Amino acid sequence: MIKKCIYCRIDVPEESVIDVCNKCGKGAWGEKMFDTIVKNMEDAKEKGDLCHTN
Repeated sequence: MIKKCIYCRIDVPEESVIDVCNKCGKGAWGEKMFDTIVKNMEDAKEKGDLCHTN
């Protein structure tokens, strides 16, 4: 199953921790905040703190 950006519906890499493309994420939250969000989500994924359900 291909993930899509929740804003523009462009394909998002399956390994991405969020369902937002870089362009929309940076447009919505700004570059620094978006990068921080992604980093925090990746850290949580590594620790096993994220629960993925299908």
